[in-house]
Amino acid sequence: QVQLVESGGGLVQAGGSLRLSCVSSGLPFGTYAMPWFRKTPGKDPEFVAAINWNGVSTRYGDSEKGRFTISRDNAKSTLYLQINSLKPEDTAVYYCAARSWQPSTLPNEYRYWGQGTQVTVSA
Repeated sequence: QVQLVESGGGLVQAGGSLRLSCVSSGLPFGTYAMPWFRKTPGKDPEFVAAINWNGVSTRYGDSEKGRFTISRDNAKSTLYLQINSLKPEDTAVYYCAARSWQPSTLPNEYRYWGQGTQVTVSA
């Protein structure tokens, strides 16, 4: 059974930082591309960042460049998202996902999803 479990969200003031984690089990983590998406009520999931299987290749959404850093530790089957200089518009539920191919920016191309972690940024 595949499980992706996100953590690290919370309430933070604007300008602060958070590091989100996504721990994987039940799949060969080191061979999977992993992204972060975020979702707010009434909107489609927004692509945040993605990383290939060995961490060499990363891709970011246009609104996240420079403040977001995606990384992974295959030995720990864990994906990370470092978010700096948080803004109120970063408030969302952040999800990790997995697919056994190259990273994609499209949410419907990912088979496995976590339950999400809430990030709330106060002004």
